[in-house]
Amino acid sequence: MKEAEAIMHEQINRDEDCTFVAHEILKMRTVMSGLVKERSMLGDNEPILVHHLFIPHRPPTPSRVPVAKRRLVPREAALA
Repeated sequence: MKEAEAIMHEQINRDEDCTFVAHEILKMRTVMSGLVKERSMLGDNEPILVHHLFIPHRPPTPSRVPVAKRRLVPREAALA
């Protein structure tokens, strides 16, 4: 479901139609809701612990340090 949500957000960011993916996510949530109700009816009230709550992203790229421009001179002028 997280992958489908990420795809939907990418489509939104690109200003594309995400209707199909949004409907699929709603279907997944409906199924999950039913599974949670079934689980509680069976008497399982233990919390579900999740160790990874988010998808790790790569770190931001460091800002570039401006490089001083160097002027190239002909070899003869440099030796004089």
